Amino acid sequence: MTQLILDQPLDLAAAREAVLDDARGACVLFEGVVRDHDGGRGVTRLEYSAHPDAGTVMAEVLAEVEADFGVRAVATHRVGRLEVGDVALVAACASGHRAEAFAACGALVDRIKQRVPVWKFQVFTDGSDEWVGLGEH
Repeated sequence: MTQLILDQPLDLAAAREAVLDDARGACVLFEGVVRDHDGGRGVTRLEYSAHPDAGTVMAEVLAEVEADFGVRAVATHRVGRLEVGDVALVAACASGHRAEAFAACGALVDRIKQRVPVWKFQVFTDGSDEWVGLGEH
């Protein structure tokens, strides 16, 4: 999993394989899936865009989480047009014990959402649309 920002479907199994080894018995996997609603409105699709430095920032976040929690971590974010049910984010953390893996994966997802410059364009069932995340990174 060398590319961290992809314009193709994400692979949860590859994320699992990238973090597990014989010393790590706990693996927490996260899939961020496009849902059919947001803020009380129906969603038909999303389109994700990323800054050219998004992969670099993602790598920095991964390194920080690994150092802070003593885990092995990977994550990939998808860009382009996604439909309801498509996977937008995959994250995986593995450690020797479950508590560290759960804490690390939660922190990883939070940090990605806070710092990685990826923006979401939502299209609603009523024909309206909006950008989410612009100006936050």
